[in-house]
Amino acid sequence: MTRHRLALAASLLAAALLPAACADGAATDADRPVVRFALDWTPNTNHTGLEVALAQGWFDDAGLDVQVLPYTDVQPDALIDAGAAEAGISFHGDSVLAQAAGADVVAVLAPLQHWASAIAVRADDATITRPRDLDGRVYAGFGGPAEVPLLQAVIRADGGRGDVTAVTLGTSAYAALYAGEADVAIPFVAWEGLAAQRVGTPLRYFRYTDYGFPDAYAVLVDARRSWVADEPEVAAAFVDALRRGYQYAADHPDEAAELLVAAHPDAFADPGMVVESQRLLAAEYMRAADGTVGGIETAQLAGYGDFLLEQGLLAGPDGDVLTTRPDWSTFHVDLGGEP
Repeated sequence: MTRHRLALAASLLAAALLPAACADGAATDADRPVVRFALDWTPNTNHTGLEVALAQGWFDDAGLDVQVLPYTDVQPDALIDAGAAEAGISFHGDSVLAQAAGADVVAVLAPLQHWASAIAVRADDATITRPRDLDGRVYAGFGGPAEVPLLQAVIRADGGRGDVTAVTLGTSAYAALYAGEADVAIPFVAWEGLAAQRVGTPLRYFRYTDYGFPDAYAVLVDARRSWVADEPEVAAAFVDALRRGYQYAADHPDEAAELLVAAHPDAFADPGMVVESQRLLAAEYMRAADGTVGGIETAQLAGYGDFLLEQGLLAGPDGDVLTTRPDWSTFHVDLGGEP
């Protein structure tokens, strides 16, 4: 879907949501600024810090009325850009693509400090032991613009040709991999990877950083850039409370997972996997090298951004492919608070 169509869909959704939520940070009856937050998917452990902050009352303490919008198939960055949300869950690549195209968004927090996805094959497939063995194989994915170039780059870094057949299956990609109907997918290690293990089809991973790629932020929180500029104190208070939520999830994974499950009791058929997922995220993905949670560094943001630029995947506001390296320092903003 083009950005124009996404923006149109987001605008229509914004109109539908207005009766239930005041627009653009307007005050509620309690005279608190409204912050509408868009989810990227149904509840999962990428959202734990948000649920912790809600459950602990930290947004209330900050004087904010945080409203989590119902999940839709419109990307959060499109909702934010259209004015239908003040902030939402994004991903490193999605945030960069949106900002390069001129969307009114900016990264404000990084809940996951490292790649949390990886190239995955079935562990019992003895014919695939390294990335170059993927030449001639079937990749099942979501159809994102960077999926196949990233997979091909890893294969080539291992001495292969990058010759793969890609099929777009969405969430069925993982079932196709488990069933042997596809050879490779790119799951989140701490969610689909754990699910595969728990149903008896464990996966073998090829991690990007082992093949020359810089680290990346698996999950970002984006906010509307104009909202941050117009209401900096509200935005800073929101990000600070949200950061506290993710800090708690990193420090107390079991308790945080329990809060997530309690907030969505019908969403998880296997609550034990939620705890296991949160433990894995806390142990390996939520902290930067210095142990902090939530911060964004320009150098790390630029690493994957440069790859997208080199692959010709970034388009400017006019739709033309970007050929000039952006100023990556403008793609995130530090709103203060304890990292």
